[in-house]
Amino acid sequence: MNDTPIVITMGDPSGVGAEVIVKAFAELSPDARARYTVIGDRDTLERARTACDVTLPITDPEGREEGGLSVLHVPVDGLPGKFGVLSEACGEACYQYIKKAVEMTMDGAAAGIVTAPINKAALNAAGHHYDGHTGLLAHLSGSKSSWMLLASPTLNVIHVSTHVSLKDAITERATPDRIYQTIVTGHRHMQRMGIESPRIAVAGINPHCGEGGLFGNEDDLQVTPGVERAQAEGINVVGPIPADTAYYRAHSGDFDLMVAQYHDQGHIPVKLIAFDTAINCSLGLPIDRCSVDHGTAFDLAGTGRAKHVNMLAALDYGRKLAASRG
Repeated sequence: MNDTPIVITMGDPSGVGAEVIVKAFAELSPDARARYTVIGDRDTLERARTACDVTLPITDPEGREEGGLSVLHVPVDGLPGKFGVLSEACGEACYQYIKKAVEMTMDGAAAGIVTAPINKAALNAAGHHYDGHTGLLAHLSGSKSSWMLLASPTLNVIHVSTHVSLKDAITERATPDRIYQTIVTGHRHMQRMGIESPRIAVAGINPHCGEGGLFGNEDDLQVTPGVERAQAEGINVVGPIPADTAYYRAHSGDFDLMVAQYHDQGHIPVKLIAFDTAINCSLGLPIDRCSVDHGTAFDLAGTGRAKHVNMLAALDYGRKLAASRG
């Protein structure tokens, strides 16, 4: 890995992002800390450091102190200066941190992005109408399509759709072409992560995949054609298979990757078995981005009690992505 840093966006200044960052950095070695630069608000990180009782020095990227936390300060007017509040200014800050990170990564000044959590309500209140990180990153990077992948030690899931209604997920998003593209994108990512011929399973939409049309024909008409197209190209994929057993089989080692048809179908099993260790990765972009798989937790913000295990996992995954790029 070269000297180009991985950038970490601080997330919502009122949330737990700053705290999990300083706590994670406190556990890293000085050499490991030097791989990352935080994009955010210095005052917020100082308050988080105090709340977490961490003595880690905070420096700017140009004059970084050896072993410290390098911070690229992005000023945003009107920040509340306290944790745990929903704020339009914090939504603007989320946007500006991410925008800066994308610019740096697209220009080659950063090797990838690790994101702390944002608050979607605050982001939209600030006038930035996106469904979350993935949609915003796709817009900023000029990408037409993007996918969310949740990665954990024993279960990896890529989603055909995420932040849309269940009705739209089934009728508008779960098309044969989108399912095929999801399989191909997941296949290529797992190859990049070191699995030469990843074993992929595609979950069905209906109970028991429709039971021969008894519970609906969406699996036959929408899922099967996408799977067969990928199989014809030599991808090791099966499906549709009933979702009520598919994730157990993947968790037990039968598959390297699951394709989920919609948000909750993929998120529930991952968060059940790996709530603290799963990470979120955006695929289909010209840049690399991974994230913690939790929210802003306003109720915990400022207490110093937020767990940082998820951030450590995201930092490690971001490092692996940077090392494998190209």
